[in-house]
Amino acid sequence: MLIKRITIAGTALLLAALTACGGGHTGTGQAAGTGAAPTPVPVTGLRDTVRHVTRQTTRATRPHLVRSCTTRTHRVRHSARSGTGSRRRTRTWYTTDRHQDCHTVRQGTETYRRQIRPERWCVRLDDVNGDRKRDDVWYEVAHVDYDTASTAADHTRLRFVPLVPDDGC
Repeated sequence: MLIKRITIAGTALLLAALTACGGGHTGTGQAAGTGAAPTPVPVTGLRDTVRHVTRQTTRATRPHLVRSCTTRTHRVRHSARSGTGSRRRTRTWYTTDRHQDCHTVRQGTETYRRQIRPERWCVRLDDVNGDRKRDDVWYEVAHVDYDTASTAADHTRLRFVPLVPDDGC
């Protein structure tokens, strides 16, 4: 019991020392010293035009996999000893142990819709971030930002966070 208490106290002391020295949680979701994911930067500019790229799919086939199970039996031998000395006896009996063997097997093919091109919403801006030389820059945006941009008049100042920076959409 004493060893258990010493172990718990030592663990608590070690955790307290690591936390005090900065070995604890950094709060950013990544270890200290590693490159953090870039934070999304808002973009401002004048609305030029919008474009909705529809999702494109095609029919494709793939193997149809099913789970096949077979019940197997296994004969198990049991024995029990009783008595002592020359009167010692061994009694033996058998039981049947049942278990299932399951595996995946191919059973024909199935058709499905394969995506060729994902659905995207795009906005083209002029005067990006106040730079008059940066015109006609496409940004992929969220559906909500696309709705806002599509209902806005031409050359209205818009501010949004693009999903993918400078992807050309």
